[in-house]
Amino acid sequence: MSSGFIPAHGGYQDLVSYQKSVIVYDVTVRFCDRFLSKFDRTVDQMIQAARSGKQNIIEGSMASGTSKETEIKLTNVARASLEELLEDYRDYIRNQDGQLWDKGSEQALYVRGLGRKNGESYQTYRRFVETRDGIVVANIAVCLVHQTNYMLDRQIRQLEQAFLSEGGLRERMYRARTDARGRQRPK
Repeated sequence: MSSGFIPAHGGYQDLVSYQKSVIVYDVTVRFCDRFLSKFDRTVDQMIQAARSGKQNIIEGSMASGTSKETEIKLTNVARASLEELLEDYRDYIRNQDGQLWDKGSEQALYVRGLGRKNGESYQTYRRFVETRDGIVVANIAVCLVHQTNYMLDRQIRQLEQAFLSEGGLRERMYRARTDARGRQRPK
């Protein structure tokens, strides 16, 4: 397909933003199981926000071949969903009379350091998520959401630049059709 006007697309598994969003989702599911009542509406909202962040990265990546606009919109939806989740974690910390870690704190720097290791997954954080108190786990989640959002912000800027330099589907279709006609003309 790469020689046609629909470029290669998908490959979301290789995106750091996607990989981190999977960790955020897994941490959120464990957090809700451990610290929130299953009857609390916040549980569903937090899990759905984490899921939406992850799933919209997938959907945007798969739509990218035919619509850069859709890819950009869905990546922004992923970013917005994770921002909503971030606020739920902040609310939890505040309502538990906890302290939100400063981004330069020793704890936040430690979590950020874990995120720089190759092969990062839920397993990287499991021992902390499954043994620490709710405020610590919420702060770990805040760090992870910030990392994911940072990656999504970079991804959105790259998508904007790609659109400006490559154009959208209609422009590629026009160029492909013009090129095909040029090859068909008798010499």
